[in-house]
Amino acid sequence: MSIKEGDRIPDVTIKMMGEKGPTDISTGEIFGGKKVVFFAVPGAFTPTCSQAHLPGFVALADKIKAKGVDTIACMSVNDAFVMDCWGKDKNAEELLMLADWNADLTRALGLDFDASAPGLGVRCQRFAMIVDDGVVSKLAVEAPGKLEVSKAEAILEAL
Repeated sequence: MSIKEGDRIPDVTIKMMGEKGPTDISTGEIFGGKKVVFFAVPGAFTPTCSQAHLPGFVALADKIKAKGVDTIACMSVNDAFVMDCWGKDKNAEELLMLADWNADLTRALGLDFDASAPGLGVRCQRFAMIVDDGVVSKLAVEAPGKLEVSKAEAILEAL
C-alpha cells in the first residue's frame, strides 16, 4: 500500500555522503520539525532525471525555500557515491542528495517498481511530496514515463 497525504513518513535509515564517506541518516533527522520538499527519481544520471527533474529543483531552489521550505531532498535507489557525484555534476549544492541504496525507504513508502527487465532492479517511482514535520501534506506520483505533477514548477505552485 502506498503512502498517502496525511500519513507519516516511515522511520527508515538511508545514506548520504558525509565528510568521511557514506553516512547513515534517519527519516526522523530529515523530516522532523521541518518543512521538506522531497522528490525521488528512478535513477541518477538517467535521461529524464538528469535533464529535467533534478535540474528543475536546482533552478528553483531559492524560490522553493522562500516559501518556508527548510530542506529540498532528492532520493534515488543508488549508492551514496553516485548520489554525491550526481549532485556535484548538476550543481545541486542546495539539495540534500539521499541514497536509498537498498530501496528500504522506497519499499516502506510503497513507491517501488520492478525495473529488472532493462537491468535496473528495484527502483523508486518518480514522485515529489511536501512533508511538514514528518507528515505528507502533498503527494504527487507520476504516471510511468511522465514528468508533470512532480516537477519543480508544480511543487512550487503547490506551496
